[in-house]
Amino acid sequence: MEQTTSPIIHYLKNLPRLFFGYFLYALGIALTVDANLGLAPWDVLHQGLSQTLGITFGMASIGVGIIIVMLNVRLGERVGWGTIGNMIFIGVFLDLLFGSGLLPSLESVPLRVIQLFVGMFTIGLASFVYLGCGMGSGPRDGLMVALTKKTGKPVGMIRSGIELCVLAVGYFLGGSIGVGTVLTALGIGFAVQTVFRLVRFDVKGQRHRFVDEDLAWVRAKG
Repeated sequence: MEQTTSPIIHYLKNLPRLFFGYFLYALGIALTVDANLGLAPWDVLHQGLSQTLGITFGMASIGVGIIIVMLNVRLGERVGWGTIGNMIFIGVFLDLLFGSGLLPSLESVPLRVIQLFVGMFTIGLASFVYLGCGMGSGPRDGLMVALTKKTGKPVGMIRSGIELCVLAVGYFLGGSIGVGTVLTALGIGFAVQTVFRLVRFDVKGQRHRFVDEDLAWVRAKG
């Protein structure tokens, strides 16, 4: 996509898919939390911050997203409107899902394990759905993309490395861990990479439209 292309057409075309991706991502997270086998690394961090600061789980997610966006900028990852939307709306959807009473809350351990893996692959699918909009990576996926580009390592390896580091901080803040924590820390990268391979999605080659491009387009039109 060239910088002279109208961003309005691009956004109108992709906005429904973008928000569907946000919802899928929040649903994937909610399913892994509701499985009650131990929180995923990012969720350990969000829970720890939620308990420490007295805020909702979703608000903790939004706050972490803001910090990560600043780190991504330092790593050279450009920010799109999709990045900003991800930072806000996944947290909003999380609080809505947790308050809806619609999550299954299963009692059977084998079924909860299945639910955990369904949640992980839902997150992988959600990553493809909204990254494929070309409106910028979400804060956490932006970090994954930036480090993948910087190191040249497989996306699964980078994702799992990030998750393990986040887990340590979250546990220090009092977040809950369990067997599900280990499964997600080691398995989320595999889930994301598997989905990307199945749909033949090249995260390194995906072209995004960024905020600075849109501002340049507005100035040129003015």
